[in-house]
This record gives sequence, structure tokens and C-alpha cells, in this order.
Amino acid sequence: MTFSLRSGGLAAALVGALALTLAGCGSTSTASQGPVSLQETGSTLLYPLFQIWAPAYTKTHKNIKITPQGTGSGTGISDAVNGTVQIGASDAYMANAQMQADPGMLNIPLAISAQQIMYNLPGLNQQHLHLSGQVIAGIYTGSITMWNDSAIKALNPGVQLPALKIVPIHRADGSGDTFLFSQYLSFSNPTTWGSSKGPQYATTISWPSVPNSISATGNGGMVEALQQNKGGIAYVGISFLNQAVQDGLGYAAIENKAGQFVLPTAQTISTEAQSLVGTTPKDERVSLIYGPAQGAYPIINYEYAIVNAKQSSSATAKAVRQFLTWALTTGNQPSYVNQVHFLPLPSAIVKLSEAQIAKVK
Repeated sequence: MTFSLRSGGLAAALVGALALTLAGCGSTSTASQGPVSLQETGSTLLYPLFQIWAPAYTKTHKNIKITPQGTGSGTGISDAVNGTVQIGASDAYMANAQMQADPGMLNIPLAISAQQIMYNLPGLNQQHLHLSGQVIAGIYTGSITMWNDSAIKALNPGVQLPALKIVPIHRADGSGDTFLFSQYLSFSNPTTWGSSKGPQYATTISWPSVPNSISATGNGGMVEALQQNKGGIAYVGISFLNQAVQDGLGYAAIENKAGQFVLPTAQTISTEAQSLVGTTPKDERVSLIYGPAQGAYPIINYEYAIVNAKQSSSATAKAVRQFLTWALTTGNQPSYVNQVHFLPLPSAIVKLSEAQIAKVK
């Protein structure tokens, strides 16, 4: 599946974003300053895009070295906070408690992404099963253990579901994908998963003890575990869609707040984004999960650069500012974001991100 950027709102927003390119961020060289190394680590969902961005940027900025690593959003946040890296990549924004402890941290959206619910059901992987938040929560709490359970059958009339045990797969590492997934379950199940007695949403949660469940590290590890376990189900970032499809895995149409079962496409992700981006505050920490719009895919998010406003030197701060602004403009072009099925930021969010980038000193 190849995403198109024909959806009017975000396509127009991309044009607006490109018009905002700042001096010194595109083809302008930074050769006047000495060599600078930028370390990036964190989100395995954002990692494939950083692997595309880094060589493209350093090709025209010869004195800048960017080293990306996919270690999980939890590590990205903690390493940015403690100064191990200059850029922490995260699918999750920092919680209020984290911001109170480290008020100098910035949460800067760079693009819009999404998450899929994937499964390995031989004979059905070419179909898009319908799954609701209630059913998925039942699977991950252990009340639904077989693929032919009546609750799954009710959502998929006419589908011959196998009498196969479900293998719930969750992340072992601190993960923005876990944050997104558990947020969807919390918002769609406010009296169960999201209650004070049940699991909450975070990059790391206490998973219910469920027979057959397994854990994996990173999005790549989730896809690999899913491939190796018939009956498996997993939450996987959309930048791994191509790999999962090549591996013959299936992915579901997920129930949104309007009660529709929706696949993650450029249009449905755009619809969700357009309905929620207006709620984005100046610090840009906001959930884009489970919005009310018709035809909206319910699990989308900003992909964040977690950056300390105070860098170790003025040269490093300048390099961070220039690279992140390039990512917002040139790096948000279709030739980059389409490769990982992301969408560009709307122009209003680009302005907010630029204002945050300007704080990096």
C-alpha cells in the first residue's frame, strides 16, 4: 500500500510548510562552523525516517555528522534528558511529571505517524479483520483467548475464524508505541482499561498476566515475533508496514470513536489529524488518539524530537536548530515521508515547532 498526499488539508499544509523554509536550513552550507556530531536515539517507529533523513542532510552539510539509533522512545526521552544525546526521538510526549522534573526539555513534532494492529492468521492475513478497542483490551487482559471467540466473530460475520489460541505480543522496552496503544485502549475503554483499577497509558506499563503472551523489543522485534507465532497479535508502527506485508502478515481495520472500522490510509490519518491538530498547545504535547471525526483512523500521533533547550555549546545548538528546521521543511516532502507512510505536519504545527526550535541555545 502506497500512501498518497492528495488529501487536501495536509497537502496544502505541506506547501505552506515549505514556504516557511528558514535561511540556513535548506541548501545553505554550515561549512563556516567546525565539525559537529549529533547523536539521535529513541523511537523505532521514527528510526526508519531518521535513517533516510541523516544521509540526505549530511550530504549537503558536510561538517555535520548525525548518528541515529532505534532504542525505543523511553530511552530516547531519558537519554535526551541526561544529555547522552542531542535528539531523543519519541512517539510519546513527555508526561507532566517528567516536564516538572526537567522543565528545560522541548517536545517538538516533526511529522505525523500512525500505528497498526497486526496479526498472523494463516489464510486470513490477506483480509483486514475488524477489531474494536473492547476486543483488543479483552485479548490483552486475557478474557479473550481464542481467535474464534464470539466477540471477534460478532465483528467479522461470515469470516471463518480458526480455533487457534491468541498470542498477545507487547513491547519489552520503554516504547512510544506502548504509549499510543495503551492510550487507545484507555480512551476506548474508560471504565475498564482506563480506570484507576486497570492499566494506564505510558511508555512502560504493568501488563496483565496472560497465558501465551510474549514480549519483544522494538518494532522490528514485534514484527519478527509475530512472524514466528501463529495466532499472534501485535501493535506495530506504520513505518514497518512494508516489512510486515512482505512477511505476509495481516493488519486490522480498527474501530474509531464514531463506531466505524477504518484502515490506516493517507486519507483516514489525515482526517484524524485535521480533527485534532487544532487542540495542539504551544508546547505541542497533545494526544491525537481516538478523535470523534467520521472516517478517521483512531491511532495516530506526532513524532517528537525531545531536545534540551540548553545544549553543550553554541555550535551544537546551531546544528540542532538547523537540522530540525530542515526536517520540518525539506524533510517533510513526500519523497521522504511517503517512504515510511508518514504525513507532513500542517503549516500551523510547523510554526509551533519552529517556535520551539528557536529556544534551543
